[in-house]
Amino acid sequence: MKWNRVIGILFILASFLGGWLWMEWRSFNETPINTGGEALLFTVNPGESMSTVARRLSEQGVIESAEAFSWAARYKGLASRIQAGEYRFAPGITASALLDQLVQGEVTSYSLTLVEGWNFSQMLAAIAQSPELEHTLKGMDAAEIMSRIGYPDVHPEGRFFPDTYHFSRGMSDADILKRAYQSMEKILQQEWRQRADGLPYRTADEALVMASIIEKETGLAEERRDIAGVFVRRLQKGMLLQTDPTIIYGLGEGFDGNLRRKHLRDRENIYNTYRHKGLPPTPIAMPGRESIHAALHPAPGKALYFVAKGDGSHYFSATLKEHNRAVRKYQLQRHGKSDTDE
Repeated sequence: MKWNRVIGILFILASFLGGWLWMEWRSFNETPINTGGEALLFTVNPGESMSTVARRLSEQGVIESAEAFSWAARYKGLASRIQAGEYRFAPGITASALLDQLVQGEVTSYSLTLVEGWNFSQMLAAIAQSPELEHTLKGMDAAEIMSRIGYPDVHPEGRFFPDTYHFSRGMSDADILKRAYQSMEKILQQEWRQRADGLPYRTADEALVMASIIEKETGLAEERRDIAGVFVRRLQKGMLLQTDPTIIYGLGEGFDGNLRRKHLRDRENIYNTYRHKGLPPTPIAMPGRESIHAALHPAPGKALYFVAKGDGSHYFSATLKEHNRAVRKYQLQRHGKSDTDE
């Protein structure tokens, strides 16, 4: 009789325990957590245990019971598999889905866009404005930055691929630069291997310099290969490139927006393609893939000159006489004077 009573009590306790566990399990799998009605940001710090994470979630009122959450994680064999990072928990998510998100490392992603045609300084300024990145390069000069990302003695201009880069909080500015550098190297080598025959470049780096000029000269995407054709033919004929963006780049911050005759005559400016033959010593901006492709697949033709028409497009000429007429039509009349006046 006594044992029957004990067994009965144990059965009742087991029933209560089983019922409690069932209710907790059902709540874990079906009841939405408390995010306050909007997406909730939560950071798991490196090295944090499941019990610590559960306690913090409970203290913030996100989950009802830290113990139940930890128990469920251990029962599913996931307690040791959560990953550090910043998470965004959507309204209506359950504790079970939250745990899965922590285990799968579905951290919040941010993005940073590097724009075609930017120079190195402009790119660094944009990166510095991204608050989600860890900023480790502040105060470093270009050489120090290139050494920091693992490419010492490489001139940085034009070496980073313009694209949108996604990252999680805690990544560094150096991480972004390394990814952008490696992307440019990969794309440049891919395009170089598929280049057209008879080009006047000795290396892929020279093609990159040309691509940067094309990027700065082109207003319409469909003209990239035409502009490339003009510059390639000029190089092949030993002509000066005579492109304004290279001069402007060489002037740096000293350029006030007005390109004057004295700038075109300046032999001290090593980027002055009105005075120095061949390509400038480095790229002048970040070219996109289309400009790299154009540099390596220039359009055929006879044009050796082009002038901006004022609407983003250009007029292409095969002779200097025709070009001068186009300049008078599209440039001098529009400005009322030479754009290279003193």
